[in-house]
Amino acid sequence: MKHVVCGIDLGGTNSPFGLVEKDGNIAASGSVKTTAFESFEKYVDALLVEIGKVQSGLKETKIVGFGIGACNGNYYTGSVQDAPNLKWKGKLEFVKMLKDKTGLPAFLTNDANAAAIGEKLFGNAKEMNDFIIITLGTGLGSGIYCGGQLLYGSTGFAGEIGHVVVDFAGRQCGCGRRGCLEQYASATGIKKTVLEMLTDKNRNSLLREYKEEDIDGVTIHAAAMKGDKLALEAFEFTGEVLGKALANAAAFSSPEAIFLFGGLANAGEYIFEPTKRHMELNILNNFKNTVKLLPSGLKENTAAILGAAEIRATVRGAAP
Repeated sequence: MKHVVCGIDLGGTNSPFGLVEKDGNIAASGSVKTTAFESFEKYVDALLVEIGKVQSGLKETKIVGFGIGACNGNYYTGSVQDAPNLKWKGKLEFVKMLKDKTGLPAFLTNDANAAAIGEKLFGNAKEMNDFIIITLGTGLGSGIYCGGQLLYGSTGFAGEIGHVVVDFAGRQCGCGRRGCLEQYASATGIKKTVLEMLTDKNRNSLLREYKEEDIDGVTIHAAAMKGDKLALEAFEFTGEVLGKALANAAAFSSPEAIFLFGGLANAGEYIFEPTKRHMELNILNNFKNTVKLLPSGLKENTAAILGAAEIRATVRGAAP
Protein backbone atom coordinates (compact mmCIF):
# COMPACT_ATOMS: atom_id res chain seq x y z
CA MET A 1 0.00 0.00 0.00
CA LYS A 2 1.44 3.36 -1.05
CA HIS A 3 0.99 6.21 1.46
CA VAL A 4 0.42 9.77 0.26
CA VAL A 5 -0.33 13.14 1.84
CA CYS A 6 -2.96 15.33 0.22
CA GLY A 7 -1.59 18.84 -0.28
CA ILE A 8 -4.29 21.50 -0.78
CA ASP A 9 -3.80 25.06 -2.02
CA LEU A 10 -6.84 27.09 -0.95
CA GLY A 11 -6.81 30.12 -3.25
CA GLY A 12 -9.20 32.98 -3.75
CA THR A 13 -10.43 31.58 -7.08
CA ASN A 14 -9.43 27.90 -7.27
CA SER A 15 -8.24 25.18 -4.91
CA PRO A 16 -5.83 22.80 -6.63
CA PHE A 17 -4.72 19.73 -4.69
CA GLY A 18 -2.33 16.84 -5.17
CA LEU A 19 -1.62 13.43 -3.68
CA VAL A 20 2.06 13.69 -2.79
CA GLU A 21 4.43 10.78 -2.36
CA LYS A 22 7.38 10.77 0.05
CA ASP A 23 9.88 11.84 -2.63
CA GLY A 24 7.76 14.85 -3.65
CA ASN A 25 6.21 13.21 -6.69
CA ILE A 26 2.58 14.26 -7.19
CA ALA A 27 0.89 10.95 -8.00
CA ALA A 28 -2.39 12.59 -9.01
CA SER A 29 -4.01 16.00 -8.82
CA GLY A 30 -7.28 17.84 -9.18
CA SER A 31 -9.02 21.11 -8.37
CA VAL A 32 -12.28 22.63 -7.22
CA LYS A 33 -13.51 26.16 -7.80
CA THR A 34 -13.31 27.99 -4.47
CA THR A 35 -15.96 30.53 -5.39
CA ALA A 36 -18.61 27.92 -6.29
CA PHE A 37 -19.84 27.25 -2.74
CA GLU A 38 -22.02 29.38 -0.50
CA SER A 39 -20.74 27.96 2.78
CA PHE A 40 -17.28 26.87 3.85
CA GLU A 41 -18.55 23.47 4.98
CA LYS A 42 -20.08 22.80 1.55
CA TYR A 43 -16.72 23.70 0.04
CA VAL A 44 -14.91 21.21 2.30
CA ASP A 45 -17.45 18.48 1.54
CA ALA A 46 -17.09 19.03 -2.22
CA LEU A 47 -13.29 19.12 -1.89
CA LEU A 48 -13.27 15.75 -0.10
CA VAL A 49 -15.54 14.25 -2.75
CA GLU A 50 -13.19 15.41 -5.50
CA ILE A 51 -10.14 14.16 -3.61
CA GLY A 52 -11.87 10.79 -3.25
CA LYS A 53 -12.49 10.64 -7.00
CA VAL A 54 -8.83 11.35 -7.75
CA GLN A 55 -7.65 8.80 -5.18
CA SER A 56 -9.91 6.13 -6.68
CA GLY A 57 -7.93 6.36 -9.89
CA LEU A 58 -4.77 5.17 -8.12
CA LYS A 59 -4.13 1.54 -7.21
CA GLU A 60 -3.51 0.67 -3.55
CA THR A 61 -2.96 4.26 -2.44
CA LYS A 62 -3.88 5.47 1.03
CA ILE A 63 -4.16 9.09 2.15
CA VAL A 64 -2.53 9.38 5.58
CA GLY A 65 -3.03 13.10 6.20
CA PHE A 66 -3.71 16.55 4.82
CA GLY A 67 -1.58 19.67 4.44
CA ILE A 68 -3.26 22.94 3.52
CA GLY A 69 -1.85 26.20 2.25
CA ALA A 70 -4.51 28.89 2.65
CA CYS A 71 -4.74 32.64 2.33
CA ASN A 72 -4.68 34.03 5.89
CA GLY A 73 -3.98 30.52 7.16
CA ASN A 74 -2.49 30.23 10.65
CA TYR A 75 -0.36 27.19 11.51
CA TYR A 76 -0.77 27.74 15.24
CA THR A 77 -4.56 27.61 15.19
CA GLY A 78 -5.20 25.50 12.09
CA SER A 79 -7.72 28.07 10.91
CA VAL A 80 -8.25 30.64 8.17
CA GLN A 81 -9.26 34.01 9.57
CA ASP A 82 -10.88 36.92 7.69
CA ALA A 83 -9.10 36.21 4.40
CA PRO A 84 -9.62 39.27 2.16
CA ASN A 85 -9.84 37.17 -1.00
CA LEU A 86 -12.32 34.56 0.27
CA LYS A 87 -16.09 34.98 0.26
CA TRP A 88 -16.42 33.34 3.69
CA LYS A 89 -15.54 35.61 6.61
CA GLY A 90 -14.75 35.00 10.24
CA LYS A 91 -12.67 32.11 11.57
CA LEU A 92 -12.79 29.02 9.34
CA GLU A 93 -11.72 25.94 11.31
CA PHE A 94 -10.26 24.07 8.36
CA VAL A 95 -8.01 21.63 10.28
CA LYS A 96 -10.70 20.72 12.80
CA MET A 97 -13.26 20.19 10.04
CA LEU A 98 -10.96 17.90 8.08
CA LYS A 99 -10.06 15.89 11.18
CA ASP A 100 -13.72 15.53 12.15
CA LYS A 101 -14.78 14.45 8.65
CA THR A 102 -11.90 12.07 7.88
CA GLY A 103 -10.29 11.08 11.18
CA LEU A 104 -6.89 11.91 9.68
CA PRO A 105 -4.22 14.37 10.86
CA ALA A 106 -4.21 17.76 9.14
CA PHE A 107 -1.90 20.78 9.19
CA LEU A 108 -2.35 24.24 7.75
CA THR A 109 -0.24 27.28 6.96
CA ASN A 110 -0.45 30.43 4.85
CA ASP A 111 -0.52 29.58 1.13
CA ALA A 112 2.60 31.61 0.38
CA ASN A 113 4.38 29.92 3.30
CA ALA A 114 3.44 26.58 1.74
CA ALA A 115 4.90 27.79 -1.57
CA ALA A 116 8.10 28.79 0.27
CA ILE A 117 8.34 25.31 1.83
CA GLY A 118 7.88 23.76 -1.60
CA GLU A 119 10.58 26.01 -3.08
CA LYS A 120 12.97 25.15 -0.25
CA LEU A 121 12.50 21.39 -0.48
CA PHE A 122 11.99 20.86 -4.19
CA GLY A 123 12.69 24.09 -6.10
CA ASN A 124 15.42 26.68 -6.66
CA ALA A 125 15.91 27.48 -2.96
CA LYS A 126 17.28 24.09 -1.89
CA GLU A 127 20.67 25.55 -0.98
CA MET A 128 19.34 28.81 0.47
CA ASN A 129 18.67 29.69 4.10
CA ASP A 130 17.43 33.25 3.51
CA PHE A 131 14.90 33.97 0.78
CA ILE A 132 11.43 35.36 0.12
CA ILE A 133 8.81 33.97 -2.20
CA ILE A 134 6.20 36.36 -3.58
CA THR A 135 3.03 34.81 -5.00
CA LEU A 136 1.35 37.01 -7.60
CA GLY A 137 -2.16 35.65 -7.96
CA THR A 138 -5.57 37.01 -7.01
CA GLY A 139 -3.70 38.81 -4.24
CA LEU A 140 -0.04 39.01 -3.22
CA GLY A 141 1.25 36.51 -0.70
CA SER A 142 4.72 36.11 0.74
CA GLY A 143 6.68 33.45 2.54
CA ILE A 144 9.94 34.34 4.28
CA TYR A 145 12.83 32.07 5.26
CA CYS A 146 15.37 33.50 7.73
CA GLY A 147 18.32 31.44 8.88
CA GLY A 148 16.80 28.30 7.40
CA GLN A 149 13.55 28.70 9.30
CA LEU A 150 10.15 29.78 8.01
CA LEU A 151 9.09 33.04 9.64
CA TYR A 152 5.79 32.85 11.53
CA GLY A 153 6.10 35.48 14.27
CA SER A 154 4.28 35.42 17.59
CA THR A 155 0.79 35.27 16.09
CA GLY A 156 1.41 33.05 13.07
CA PHE A 157 0.67 35.86 10.61
CA ALA A 158 4.19 37.20 9.98
CA GLY A 159 5.15 37.99 6.41
CA GLU A 160 2.09 39.76 5.03
CA ILE A 161 4.03 41.82 2.50
CA GLY A 162 0.92 42.01 0.33
CA HIS A 163 -0.68 44.17 3.02
CA VAL A 164 2.15 46.63 3.39
CA VAL A 165 0.54 49.96 2.51
CA VAL A 166 2.09 51.67 -0.50
CA ASP A 167 -0.50 54.47 -0.79
CA PHE A 168 -2.55 55.41 2.27
CA ALA A 169 -5.10 57.19 0.06
CA GLY A 170 -5.02 54.47 -2.58
CA ARG A 171 -7.21 51.62 -3.75
CA GLN A 172 -9.61 49.95 -1.35
CA CYS A 173 -8.31 46.56 -0.22
CA GLY A 174 -10.34 43.57 0.86
CA CYS A 175 -8.62 43.71 4.25
CA GLY A 176 -10.47 46.97 4.98
CA ARG A 177 -7.55 49.34 4.52
CA ARG A 178 -6.49 51.40 1.53
CA GLY A 179 -3.45 51.19 -0.68
CA CYS A 180 -2.14 47.70 0.14
CA LEU A 181 0.58 46.39 -2.18
CA GLU A 182 -1.59 43.57 -3.51
CA GLN A 183 -4.04 46.10 -4.94
CA TYR A 184 -1.27 47.15 -7.36
CA ALA A 185 1.05 44.14 -7.70
CA SER A 186 -1.07 41.08 -8.43
CA ALA A 187 -3.22 39.77 -11.26
CA THR A 188 -6.07 41.78 -9.75
CA GLY A 189 -3.87 44.83 -9.30
CA ILE A 190 -2.57 45.04 -12.85
CA LYS A 191 -6.12 44.65 -14.17
CA LYS A 192 -7.21 47.62 -12.04
CA THR A 193 -4.29 49.61 -13.40
CA VAL A 194 -5.29 48.80 -16.99
CA LEU A 195 -8.96 49.67 -16.39
CA GLU A 196 -7.94 53.02 -14.91
CA MET A 197 -5.76 53.72 -17.95
CA LEU A 198 -8.58 52.79 -20.32
CA THR A 199 -10.79 55.53 -18.86
CA ASP A 200 -8.68 57.89 -20.96
CA LYS A 201 -10.60 57.54 -24.23
CA ASN A 202 -7.73 59.09 -26.18
CA ARG A 203 -5.47 56.14 -25.46
CA ASN A 204 -5.45 53.41 -28.07
CA SER A 205 -4.97 49.83 -26.90
CA LEU A 206 -5.62 46.30 -28.07
CA LEU A 207 -7.23 45.75 -24.69
CA ARG A 208 -10.22 47.86 -25.76
CA GLU A 209 -11.27 44.85 -27.83
CA TYR A 210 -12.02 42.88 -24.65
CA LYS A 211 -14.96 43.04 -22.27
CA GLU A 212 -13.94 44.22 -18.81
CA GLU A 213 -14.50 40.75 -17.32
CA ASP A 214 -12.17 39.20 -19.93
CA ILE A 215 -9.21 41.43 -19.14
CA ASP A 216 -6.71 39.60 -16.93
CA GLY A 217 -3.00 39.01 -16.54
CA VAL A 218 -2.95 36.70 -19.57
CA THR A 219 -4.62 39.15 -21.95
CA ILE A 220 -2.52 42.05 -20.66
CA HIS A 221 0.65 40.00 -21.19
CA ALA A 222 -0.49 39.06 -24.71
CA ALA A 223 -1.07 42.72 -25.55
CA ALA A 224 2.36 43.67 -24.17
CA MET A 225 4.03 41.04 -26.36
CA LYS A 226 2.43 42.73 -29.36
CA GLY A 227 3.95 46.05 -28.31
CA ASP A 228 0.75 47.58 -26.90
CA LYS A 229 1.91 50.79 -25.19
CA LEU A 230 -0.82 50.81 -22.55
CA ALA A 231 -0.09 47.20 -21.54
CA LEU A 232 3.64 47.91 -21.40
CA GLU A 233 3.01 50.98 -19.25
CA ALA A 234 0.85 48.87 -16.91
CA PHE A 235 3.70 46.39 -16.42
CA GLU A 236 6.15 49.24 -15.86
CA PHE A 237 3.90 50.77 -13.18
CA THR A 238 3.29 47.39 -11.53
CA GLY A 239 7.02 46.64 -11.52
CA GLU A 240 7.79 50.03 -10.01
CA VAL A 241 5.39 49.55 -7.11
CA LEU A 242 6.51 45.96 -6.52
CA GLY A 243 10.21 46.78 -6.86
CA LYS A 244 10.02 49.55 -4.27
CA ALA A 245 8.22 47.24 -1.85
CA LEU A 246 10.82 44.52 -2.35
CA ALA A 247 13.59 47.05 -1.71
CA ASN A 248 12.00 47.63 1.70
CA ALA A 249 11.62 43.89 2.28
CA ALA A 250 15.33 43.40 1.60
CA ALA A 251 16.17 45.95 4.30
CA PHE A 252 14.57 43.91 7.08
CA SER A 253 15.52 40.36 6.05
CA SER A 254 18.57 40.59 3.71
CA PRO A 255 17.51 37.66 1.53
CA GLU A 256 19.81 35.89 -0.88
CA ALA A 257 16.98 35.83 -3.40
CA ILE A 258 13.38 36.84 -3.94
CA PHE A 259 11.28 34.47 -6.05
CA LEU A 260 8.28 35.62 -8.07
CA PHE A 261 5.65 32.92 -8.47
CA GLY A 262 2.07 32.67 -9.69
CA GLY A 263 0.02 33.83 -12.66
CA LEU A 264 1.48 37.31 -13.08
CA ALA A 265 5.05 35.98 -12.82
CA ASN A 266 4.36 34.02 -16.02
CA ALA A 267 4.74 37.33 -17.87
CA GLY A 268 8.49 36.80 -17.50
CA GLU A 269 10.68 39.81 -18.27
CA TYR A 270 7.65 42.07 -18.65
CA ILE A 271 7.29 41.94 -14.84
CA PHE A 272 10.80 40.83 -13.78
CA GLU A 273 12.76 43.57 -15.57
CA PRO A 274 10.91 46.64 -14.21
CA THR A 275 10.64 45.05 -10.76
CA LYS A 276 14.38 44.36 -10.56
CA ARG A 277 15.25 47.80 -11.94
CA HIS A 278 13.08 49.69 -9.44
CA MET A 279 14.20 47.45 -6.57
CA GLU A 280 17.84 48.34 -7.26
CA LEU A 281 17.01 52.03 -7.70
CA ASN A 282 15.38 52.17 -4.27
CA ILE A 283 17.27 49.62 -2.19
CA LEU A 284 19.55 50.59 0.71
CA ASN A 285 23.16 50.88 -0.43
CA ASN A 286 24.22 47.95 1.78
CA PHE A 287 21.98 45.65 -0.22
CA LYS A 288 22.56 46.87 -3.78
CA ASN A 289 23.25 44.00 -6.19
CA THR A 290 23.07 41.43 -3.39
CA VAL A 291 19.49 40.20 -3.88
CA LYS A 292 18.68 37.95 -6.83
CA LEU A 293 15.21 38.17 -8.39
CA LEU A 294 14.34 34.70 -9.67
CA PRO A 295 11.46 32.65 -11.03
CA SER A 296 10.23 29.64 -9.09
CA GLY A 297 11.87 26.32 -9.87
CA LEU A 298 8.52 24.56 -9.65
CA LYS A 299 5.57 24.38 -11.99
CA GLU A 300 2.67 26.71 -11.26
CA ASN A 301 0.40 25.36 -8.50
CA THR A 302 2.83 22.62 -7.50
CA ALA A 303 4.94 24.71 -5.07
CA ALA A 304 2.06 25.35 -2.66
CA ILE A 305 0.77 21.78 -3.00
CA LEU A 306 4.18 20.25 -2.31
CA GLY A 307 4.85 22.67 0.53
CA ALA A 308 1.45 22.05 2.10
CA ALA A 309 2.09 18.31 2.06
CA GLU A 310 5.39 18.87 3.89
CA ILE A 311 4.24 21.33 6.59
CA ARG A 312 4.51 18.92 9.48
CA ALA A 313 8.05 17.85 8.60
CA THR A 314 9.31 21.36 7.94
CA VAL A 315 7.94 23.61 10.70
CA ARG A 316 9.88 23.17 13.92
CA GLY A 317 9.14 24.57 17.32
CA ALA A 318 5.53 25.45 16.55
CA ALA A 319 2.68 23.98 18.55
CA PRO A 320 0.28 21.82 16.50
